[in-house]
Amino acid sequence: MSRKRAYRSKMRILADMMRAIQSEGEEGAGPTKILYAANLSHDRLKQYIDELVNKELILEEDPNSNNRTYYLTEKGREFLREFIRIERFSEAFGIDI
Repeated sequence: MSRKRAYRSKMRILADMMRAIQSEGEEGAGPTKILYAANLSHDRLKQYIDELVNKELILEEDPNSNNRTYYLTEKGREFLREFIRIERFSEAFGIDI
């Protein structure tokens, strides 16, 4: 009997990316750190980074540089706080999000 692999929702992937950035603190996180922490392919990383920047949840420092660094915006920190709150609430009832 094979066990079905649970897939992460898009919201969880975005939250994982933002957690990786948050874990680096004031120094921000580079693409490689985010890629490994969120367990993404390079193509998906790029797609989701663009979405987070467009939604103003993260800020890209010097987009023309080869050394890109990403930071959470206040809006991003608020999203992550609320996501964690919802995650804890749902876990209390045994529901995966």
